[in-house]
Amino acid sequence: MANETVKISEQSGVLPIAGDRIVLITARGSGRWIIPKGYIEKGMTPAESAAKEAWEEAGIIGSVRHEEIGAYSYRRPSGIFSVKVYPFEVESLLEQWEEMHVRQRRLVTPSEAIEMICQKELRSLVTDYIVNRFDL
Repeated sequence: MANETVKISEQSGVLPIAGDRIVLITARGSGRWIIPKGYIEKGMTPAESAAKEAWEEAGIIGSVRHEEIGAYSYRRPSGIFSVKVYPFEVESLLEQWEEMHVRQRRLVTPSEAIEMICQKELRSLVTDYIVNRFDL
């Protein structure tokens, strides 16, 4: 049995909060509800890069906090991805954005967000944060 080297790629994402709502988007391939996330851009902090993903993937503008909520991981055929997640205060929702034709975007209640997120680790991280922030 050969030893396989598993590639772990680092990403960052945001949990977008718009008042008393959470903004979720769909993954391009599966259509599952997720948060905006992506590879950490060279020359940017993970939080800054996550804010850029929020703009590209979800058409949201706002301010990202640099204190990490937590991290989760997921597996793809190309390897394992570790995602650092940051809180993001939404200031505006754009009517048109870069990935609007390949993703859906929805504003939902915190309880709905918890139900809609399928990925177990992400759902657990979001649940912990939401329960503390919104006193659910």
